[in-house]
Amino acid sequence: MREVMEHMAVRGNGRYIDGTLGGGGHTRALLEGSAPDGAVLGIDQDAAAIQRVSAFLKAYGPRVTLRQGNFRNIAAIAEDAGFSAVDGVLLDVGLSSDQLDDPERGFSFQAEGPLDMRMNQDAGPSAADLVNGLPEEDLNRMLRVYGEEPEARRIASAIVRARDMAPIQTTGQLASIVEAAKGGRKGKKHPATLTFQALRIAVNDELGALREGLEGALSRIQTGGRLAVISFHSLEDRVVKQFFRDHVGREESLAMGGSKFVGVPPRMKWIVKKPVTASEQEQAANPRSRSAKLRVAERVEDVR
Repeated sequence: MREVMEHMAVRGNGRYIDGTLGGGGHTRALLEGSAPDGAVLGIDQDAAAIQRVSAFLKAYGPRVTLRQGNFRNIAAIAEDAGFSAVDGVLLDVGLSSDQLDDPERGFSFQAEGPLDMRMNQDAGPSAADLVNGLPEEDLNRMLRVYGEEPEARRIASAIVRARDMAPIQTTGQLASIVEAAKGGRKGKKHPATLTFQALRIAVNDELGALREGLEGALSRIQTGGRLAVISFHSLEDRVVKQFFRDHVGREESLAMGGSKFVGVPPRMKWIVKKPVTASEQEQAANPRSRSAKLRVAERVEDVR
């Protein structure tokens, strides 16, 4: 939280967007940092998240606006809510702790629950739909690409054999199938960790949403405003890093003198190029923060 506020340079009376509302902690911090007259738009595709945080954010009155929607549509949502030009956008991508801790959402193998994994439970196929419906080769590809699972083919084959006997409907069923396919548990990491990651990314099209969300967010940031992104695994961080690199670009010397910008407009400059990670103290208090990486860049004036 401290690093986010510092590197976003949140100021009084500024206008900000929290594209991933979650538990509302960052939204509240942005409201406090932009007091007395700043405004914050909080967006989340999970209806439960909107309902959960709306009560304690009421204290901020008209300074806070909440909208349900996928942050891949952040540009349109912001325009509709009157946030067409803002001083900063925060995207804290991936799961919220509330989603992970609720067995009924099906994100975790730690507790038995329906194999759902949809961040928006009113849209799209569930994890069970993919596990029971995808051809074996597509399962293999999904596990290999989105989970970076080295034993993807073996797991995909085990899933197909299991579902031929009975549909796979729960987190516990899937976790057991994967664990058996990988020869049992070895070390601290559960054998199903990468499989569950791959399914969650596929169900929610997380990488596609991130790419669209980054572009949409930048389109709403005015010159001098900042885009901050917290990612939690290498696939997300790779997308964020490449996006920033493309927009930071470089100056290329011209034979006749001067230089030209080589990159993707609008231009940005690095604020945090080497990602900020959680302190030892924060990791001790919140072990889930250990994989978080924060990158920040600022929109600069385009010179033509």
